[in-house]
Amino acid sequence: MQRYVMLGLAALCVFVVVAAVMLKLMPGPLHEFDFMVIGSVATLIALLIMFLVMIGTSRSSNVFFKKRRK
Repeated sequence: MQRYVMLGLAALCVFVVVAAVMLKLMPGPLHEFDFMVIGSVATLIALLIMFLVMIGTSRSSNVFFKKRRK
């Protein structure tokens, strides 16, 4: 349970950092569409990081396939 809480908090931190960086990089004045793009990119990167961390910390040697019992 603690692993999932830490993973969620890490994803939230990545989202906030990416959104803040993109807000600084986007030229002003910002419109509604710009905020939508910033949120979408931040969500994409946060989910990608979360996915890579889950694969990296997996206990299984083969993450994508599971052997069936015969």
